[in-house]
Amino acid sequence: MQLHNKFNRKVLKENIQNDSTVRTTISFYQYTKITDPDLFRNTIYKQLEILGVLGRIYVGFEGINAQISVPTENFEALKNYLYSIEFLNGIRLNIAVDDDGKSFFALDIKVRNKIVADGLNDATFDVTNKGIHLKAAEFNALASQPDTVIVDMRNHYEHEVGHFENAILPDVDTFRQSLPIVEEILEPNRDKQILLYCTGGIRCEKASAYFKHKGFKNVYQLEGGIIEYARQVKSQGLENKFKGKNFVFDERLGERISEEIVAHCHQCGELCDTHTNCANDGCHLLFIQCPKCKEKFEGCCSTECKETLHLPIEKQRELRKGVNKGRQVFRKGRVENSSLEKY
Repeated sequence: MQLHNKFNRKVLKENIQNDSTVRTTISFYQYTKITDPDLFRNTIYKQLEILGVLGRIYVGFEGINAQISVPTENFEALKNYLYSIEFLNGIRLNIAVDDDGKSFFALDIKVRNKIVADGLNDATFDVTNKGIHLKAAEFNALASQPDTVIVDMRNHYEHEVGHFENAILPDVDTFRQSLPIVEEILEPNRDKQILLYCTGGIRCEKASAYFKHKGFKNVYQLEGGIIEYARQVKSQGLENKFKGKNFVFDERLGERISEEIVAHCHQCGELCDTHTNCANDGCHLLFIQCPKCKEKFEGCCSTECKETLHLPIEKQRELRKGVNKGRQVFRKGRVENSSLEKY
């Protein structure tokens, strides 16, 4: 059996957009020791492909981190398969809040040194000495106390479109970058209750252990992250302290948690929280764009990219040949250094 995709990704994306299969998007993670990540990767690939799973999974010596979608009719079969794996038995499956079933269009399972890039040497501290997990109601109660410091452990472009009330929002590009910066921010608050949150909980697992290692004693984390919080708030009729959208790393780029819009279009400044990737394949800048600017710039970040979009395909390929811009994200604090064009 082939253990990788054999079709062009654009074809795969068109296929999933035209597919009427009802799908459920879920995420899960587990820090555990996997002695042979390559063997484990190949084993689960075969079974997940049979179940029609699409998505992105990272496997490493330290565990597994997965964001996937599955045909809803196969959800229980997937759950049973995952629970048949000893270290995944009973694992919490975070079900997407605002799901159109089009979150992924291919199955990618990659072996990585780290399931989340944190830049830490895990041998120097006890990664199992984590913060206290809180459910939604407990989170709300602790967040309301005056001696609590709430910290968003996500990147700037994530919390720009949605965050918890009164949270510290570090201006960082990566999780690796956030750890020393958040530590510096928290230094004057060592005796307070530190309340961490992220998308699905995995970053807080490592961050809470790291901060406890650094001497912070009262460290708490939101169990299941924003995704599970939203589910519990809805099912239990709790107050929703999260405002805006939850950024997600799939085709949706966000799921709405509350009706408030807390961000602005990066081109005209209008209230907007819709992320998009520049339509120019040679750019693909991630930025926020309102419908009016989307029409004016044809989904591009600038007139230059819009003009490139109208060149013959061969010319476009020639322009981007040998150029690897990596993952580009618009920095709202660095407008002068951005190619983003204003309306």
